[in-house]
Amino acid sequence: MEDPLDFYAAAPDLRGYVMAAVESNPAILESRARHEAARQRAPQVAALPDPVVSFTQALRSVETRVGPQLNGVTLTQAFPWFGTLELRGRVALLEATALHHLHQAARRDVAARVKEVYYDLGYVDAALGLAGEEQSLLEHYETLASARYATGQGLQQAVIRLQAEITRVVDRRHLLERQRATLAARLNTLLDRRAEEPVPPVAPLARPPVAVDREELYRLGDRNRHELRAASALIEGGERSVELAGMNARPGFTASVGVTNVGRRDDAALLPLSDDGRNSVTVSLGMSLPLWGAKYRAGVAEAGAELRARTRRRAAARNAMEMEVQEAVVRLETLDRQIDLLDTVLIPQTEEALRATETAYETGELGVLDLLDTERTVIDVRSMRARYLSDLLIALTALERAIGTRVPGSPR
Repeated sequence: MEDPLDFYAAAPDLRGYVMAAVESNPAILESRARHEAARQRAPQVAALPDPVVSFTQALRSVETRVGPQLNGVTLTQAFPWFGTLELRGRVALLEATALHHLHQAARRDVAARVKEVYYDLGYVDAALGLAGEEQSLLEHYETLASARYATGQGLQQAVIRLQAEITRVVDRRHLLERQRATLAARLNTLLDRRAEEPVPPVAPLARPPVAVDREELYRLGDRNRHELRAASALIEGGERSVELAGMNARPGFTASVGVTNVGRRDDAALLPLSDDGRNSVTVSLGMSLPLWGAKYRAGVAEAGAELRARTRRRAAARNAMEMEVQEAVVRLETLDRQIDLLDTVLIPQTEEALRATETAYETGELGVLDLLDTERTVIDVRSMRARYLSDLLIALTALERAIGTRVPGSPR
C-alpha cells in the first residue's frame, strides 16, 4: 500500500504533474515491483522443505519369515530447529519492509525532481514574459528615437543602438525558448510521456511563507524520512539474522514413514502363517549433527559484521538528513531575505528611476544610453526576483525531500 504524499505545490497543475509522475514513472514502477517481489519471499523461506518420497525396488528380494521383501515406499520430512522457520520469515518481512520504504523514497525523489523542473520552467516562463515586455518597451523607444531623428531633434546613433538592443532581446528570447524546450522534455520524461509533448506555460508562482524550526525539522526527518526507516528495518532484520545464524548451529530433524511390500512365501501352503505376506510399516527419526563449529561461528560473525554495517549506514543516513536540512534552511532563509530586499527596496527604486529617466529622455535632458541602462536595470532586477523565487521554491522542495514530508507552515 502506498503512503500518502504530503507536499507543497505552488500551483494546482503542479500537484497533478506530481501525482501523475509517482504513478507512471518507470523508476517508481521498478522499485514497486522489487518490493512486491520481496514480499513473496517470506512465505517461501518460512515454509517447511518439501517432503521426499522415495521408492525402493529389490533387485534380489530379501527373504523374511513372512515372505520376500519386493519393494518399498518411504516418505521423509525434514524439520529445522524450533523457531527457525518463523525467524526466517521475520527476516524476509523486514527486508521487504526496507524495500517498501526505499520505494517510498523513490516516489519522493521523483516528486522532488518534478517540482524542481516545474519551478525552473516557472522562472523561464517569467523571464520570457519579461523579455517580451522589454522588447515592446524598446520598440516603443525606437519609435520615439526615430521620430526625434526625423525631426532633427535626435541622433541616428540612438536609433541604431536601440535596434541593437532589440536584437539582443530577441536572441535572449530564443535562448530562453531552447531552455524551455529542454525543461519540458525533462518534465515529460519524468511523467513517462513523449519528450516533445507540449507543456502549458507556468502561471506566476506564489511566494510561500518561510518560518522554519531546525529542531522540529530534525524530529520530522527522524520520523518520516524513508531512508532512515528503511535503515531501521534493515537493522532489526540484521539482529534477527544474527539470531538465525546462531540457530544454524542447532540440530535439524527428519521423520520418515516407510511401507515395504512383502510377497507371499513359496511354502505358504506347507507352513501357513497368520501374517504371511503382510506388508511392513516403519517409522524412523533422524537428527543432523552440527559438528563443524568453525563454520557456524563464522556465520554468526558474518551476520554480526553485517549488522554493524547496517547500523553505521543508518548513522550516515541521519547525518545526511541533518546536512540536507541545514543546507536547505540556510538557502531558504537567504533567498527569503533577498526577495524581501528586492520587493521593498530595489524594485520600487529602479521602477521610479525608469519613470524619471523616461521623462528626462522625452524632454531631451538625457540620452538613449541613460535610458537603456535604467531600463536594463529594471529588467535585471525583476528577472533576479523571478530567479530567486524559483530557487526559494526549489530549496523548499529540497527541505521537504530531506525530512520526508511537507514543511510545517507551508500551505497545503
